[in-house]
This record gives sequence, C-alpha cells and structure tokens, in this order.
Amino acid sequence: MSSAYHQINELKEKLEYHNYRYYVLDDPEVPDSVYDRLMRSLMNLEEAHPEHLLENSPSQKVGGYAVRSFAEVVHRQPMRSLSNGFSKQELDSFDRRIREGVGQEEREIQYVAEPKLDGLAVSLRYENGWLVQAATRGDGKSGENITQNMRQVLGDATQLAGEAVPEVIEVRGEVFMSKRDFATLNDFQRSKERKPFANPRNAAAGSLRQLDPAVTKSRPLSIYCYAIGEVVGVSLPSTHWQSLQWLRSLGLPVTELLAQVNGVDGCLEYYNEILQQRDDLPFDIDGVVYKVSRLDWQDDLGFTAKAPRWALAHKFPAQEEVTIVENVEIQVGRTGAVTPVARLKPVFVGGVTVSNATLHNQQEMDRLDIHIGDYVVVRRAGDVIPEVVSVVMSQRSEEVRKFIFPHKCPVCFSPIVSEEGGIIARCSGGLFCSAQKKESIKHFASRKAMDIEGLGNKLVDQLVEDELIDDVADLYGLTVQTIKSLERMGEKSANNLSQALNASKKTTLARFLYGLGIPLVGETTAETLSLYLGDLETIMNVEEDHLISIPDIGPIVSRSVVAFFKQTHNKAVVEKLVAAGVFWPLVEKKIDNKQSVFSSKTVVLTGSLSMPRTEAKTLLKSLGAKVTGSVSSKTDYLIAGEDAGSKMEKAEKLGVEILDEGEFIRLSSLDVLSFADVSKE
Repeated sequence: MSSAYHQINELKEKLEYHNYRYYVLDDPEVPDSVYDRLMRSLMNLEEAHPEHLLENSPSQKVGGYAVRSFAEVVHRQPMRSLSNGFSKQELDSFDRRIREGVGQEEREIQYVAEPKLDGLAVSLRYENGWLVQAATRGDGKSGENITQNMRQVLGDATQLAGEAVPEVIEVRGEVFMSKRDFATLNDFQRSKERKPFANPRNAAAGSLRQLDPAVTKSRPLSIYCYAIGEVVGVSLPSTHWQSLQWLRSLGLPVTELLAQVNGVDGCLEYYNEILQQRDDLPFDIDGVVYKVSRLDWQDDLGFTAKAPRWALAHKFPAQEEVTIVENVEIQVGRTGAVTPVARLKPVFVGGVTVSNATLHNQQEMDRLDIHIGDYVVVRRAGDVIPEVVSVVMSQRSEEVRKFIFPHKCPVCFSPIVSEEGGIIARCSGGLFCSAQKKESIKHFASRKAMDIEGLGNKLVDQLVEDELIDDVADLYGLTVQTIKSLERMGEKSANNLSQALNASKKTTLARFLYGLGIPLVGETTAETLSLYLGDLETIMNVEEDHLISIPDIGPIVSRSVVAFFKQTHNKAVVEKLVAAGVFWPLVEKKIDNKQSVFSSKTVVLTGSLSMPRTEAKTLLKSLGAKVTGSVSSKTDYLIAGEDAGSKMEKAEKLGVEILDEGEFIRLSSLDVLSFADVSKE
C-alpha cells in the first residue's frame, strides 16, 4: 500500500480515539486545536488521494456516538456539524462560494452572526407546545434520549409560550455551563475527592448524560437555541434572523449576542468585537458562526455529508495547545513565594508564543502527575499567565523523569517553608534573599507603583549585584556619578535616571503602598487602604479588627498588612523613604457612601469626558462603585461622554441606565472643583 494510505489510516485511528474520549467519555485528552489540525491533515490527504476516501472516514461523519445507557433517538432531520475556517482567506472563499451559489456575485450577502458556544448540541421536539422528546446530536443521524434531563434544564421552557405555537417544532440548541458555575462544580468535586471536569463543555456533557435526572437538576446548566428543524402547522419566517426572534417569542432562550451583518467586512467586524469580549463573557466560546439569513438561499445551497454549505464556524486563536515539558525550574518571587515553572518547547497559543507555564505548587504537580519530557496541554486565556492543564498520558515515553521539589531556596539556600497547609511554599530568607531583593525593587520602580522611568530590570540586577543598593530606599541615595559608573550608562542616561528618581518622590499614598510590595496588597487594595484610612501612620499602626471592617479587606489581607508593618526592617525602610523626600498630597478620607447612588454599583465609562478618565474612576471608587471596562448584563450605569461608541449601543440594547457627564456630577453630589481636589490626592 502507498505511504498516503498508511498516513490516512493512522490519522483515522487517532481521530476515532479522540472522538471516543470527547463524545463518549466526556474526557478529552487534547485541545480542539490539535483535533482540528489532525482533521485538516486527513481532509487534505483524502482530497489529494480520493481513492482512499471512504464513507466511514471521520471527515465524513459528525463524530459523536450514542451511549447505550440511553434509548436511541433517530433524528428526523440530520443534525450536522459546521465547517471550520481559521483565516480571512477562508472566510473570503466561503463568501465567494455563497455568492456564486445563489447567483449574487456582485452583491453583499446578509449573514446572521452569533458566538460559537463550546457546549453540547441537542434537539428539542415540542408537540402542541409541550416538550415530548430531547436528544443529543450523537453521530448526526441518531443520538441519546435525554428528555427527562432536559426538562430539568429548560424549566418553564418545557412548555412553549405565545400565540403562534405550532403543532410540531423541533428546535436545535447548545447546552452549556457558565465559567463561574464550572469553577463551583469543580470545587465541589474536589471536596468530595472526585475527579474534576476538564472544562465547562465536558462538565455540561457529563451533567446532561446522567441516568438520574435529579443529578442533572443539581448541576447549573443553561441552553441557547440557534436553529429550527422540522415544523408542522405553521409556515417558517423567510429569514434565519426572523426564525430566531420567533423562537424567542415562544419563550425559548436565544443569545443576545446575535447580529445581522453584511458581507465579509461585516463578518470580520463582528468576529473582532466578540474576540475582544471573549474573556469577559460568562461562558466559553471558541469562535463565531456565520449563517446565510435567507432560508430559501439556505435550501438552494444545501448540505455536504457533514455540514451545511450556508454556514461557517470562524474559529478564534487557540487558547490551548500541546507541547513538551523540557525542564522544570523553581522561581522565587518578590515576596519569597517559591513557584515551579515548566520550561516548554515554544508553542503559539492565545495569540503569543509561550515557552514558560506556571505549575502553581507541589500539590498541583502531584495532581497532574507531570514529568519532565511529558507532552502537556497548555492554556493561555487573555492576560492570564499560561498554565499546564493536563498531561497527554497516551504520549508518555519511558524517558520521562519526575521533578523533585527542593527543600532549600535555589537562590540563597535558605530553608523553604510551607504556608496554608502546604499550598504556598516560601523562601525563609526574606530580604536577605537576593531574588526577593531584586524583585521587590523592580516592583517598587514599576509603572503602576513609583513609575521610575529608566530603571529597568537589568539595571536593578546590576545595582544589587554591585551592592550599590540594599533596599528600595537606597535608590534615592544614588548620585549621578554613581549611576554613570554602571555598565552602559552614559552621562545623559545617568542624568535622566536621576531626574526620574527625583520626580518619583511625588506620588500618591496608594501608589506608595502598592510599591512597598505588601503580600496580597494589589493596586485596588492599596487604593482602598488609602481612601479609608487616609494617612501612612494610621495604616502602619492599624489593628486587624479595624481593617476587617473595611469593604473588600478580608482577614487574610488584614493579617498580611499588620504583619508587614510589625517587621522592624520594613518600618525602617518606610522611614528611610520618607526621610529621602518621598511624599504625597493629603488624602481626604473616603466619604460615607451609604447614601451614594453609586454604592456597590458596577459602572462603565465611555467616550470623551471633560475630566481625565483616571480621575473619574477615582471618584467613582470613592463613592463605592466598581469600575469595569466592558458593558454586560451586570452593568448598572454607563457614563457616556462625547463620541460614545459601541459600549453605548450595547448598553441601550441591554437596558443599562446611561448618564451623561452632567448627571454623573450631579448624582455624585460633588461639583467639578471639589471632585478635582479629591481625585488628585
């Protein structure tokens, strides 16, 4: 047999194995991106060698299997999957085929665009308004009868509402689990010493395919409906958009993120908009779907064996990929936290090339059973630090070796001690440890702390290694002559850094507190301490009971703050900083916001305001508001300046209350002058 034949058979075996793990076991071993590449390789080979293309190939099947614990349901109309696209070129080709297929070569096609949820496809059959049958997609021709379980998910939607209820309607939808509910479920699984679910999709599938409907009822599942199959007794609307509005009128859940778009440009604009929202959405999506809106054109275009010709799933960049662990090293952070880090064979994931991933702690390494040399699934979502999700056990070789967690700090050789039941490992060397010393100084100089321009990582390393500084306060004792003596530092650079150090002395109390690197005190907590306590002396001498009474300051943070300022060395450094001339304007304590309109409200700012955006945020936070960057159903107010754009449109669509700048100032009960005085401090 030919080489192509053997390659095709090898790819078939791999795909069938992964199909079984995904659809039957609800326990995938590799991310979708790896599966997609295997499938595309198979399809390319079959296209080049059509003599080896068989009807039972994974490229010709939807992919799922019916599990025999449930009765089989034969779909009256096949439930097909979608063709995937990964680039603008593939979208252009799809659009060209559509225009040619309906004889509209010179006209823009109207599409309905929607998020591609990462869930479990189901079919819902209603007769005279009542759910009589629900089934999984299975292999597209037949699936599993999950009627009793879907009644638990649908709730009131088990019976259709409205006046235009048909005799029979079959609805297609996607069952999913929100990110928050997934995290809660996995916490519960771990508390019962059960295996956690790999991702929300598998949690949803595992919950829906329970033999006991009571278990399904206990799991937080949701559904969005996206298509109509068989209909008896009424005529369908003329467009896909209208059919979805009809489903909504019947009381069925349909996503609010639908949009009508025109041509390739409209599709790409929607794609980019949803991609920007991806990490903030409450559920997982892996792309968007475009569907020709006119139903008569859908009929004209028809189907392939596997997918409709009138729809395309435009996939997002993968957030998970498979690569190799080349080594494991220990990283010591600025607070002494000791973290194992996987050094990876570089892989492109989440829009960037990743070569390192956190392994969190010894317990997580034990749970993953990770070895040096393993193939692993790496995940990166948004700005989240890349992490190892799982080990691809089927690819483990005999050459792998286990990493032994050290008992001593690799930098200063002080003992490593455990905190919080062994979850956190920390170097006991404190400021004696050069790793902590360097990182604490780098943090102090960072943009969100003291913002010392020109004091980069390499320069900090040199200053510490040459013993020119021992702590952050020593920075302000550096002379131009001393700085000039450093490697690669000319007179101009030395003068610039000296000026930057002097300029950084004028700061805010919140920035100063953040710059000190108090464990667990980030930007928001530092700002809260500043607003509620008002001055440094109060903060340095505050008791835990007082701190706990402040909103968003819990007992763990309280203990950390009090412990930090009880350390003689830390107090000495703070006093040296103040003596060196570091200062900030007097802070006006947080006003009593019990009567504030914005207390405990979520607020979004958009457009051009007459005041700087940072000042508006400071005022809102002082009034007890939470300021976020994107509009969602949880947003209480949108404050809109001039040239407000898509955020305002979304707020109007979601019914969010919109305030102009004048209303904002009036409701805050502060005029612009007093606002400016407070926000500058």
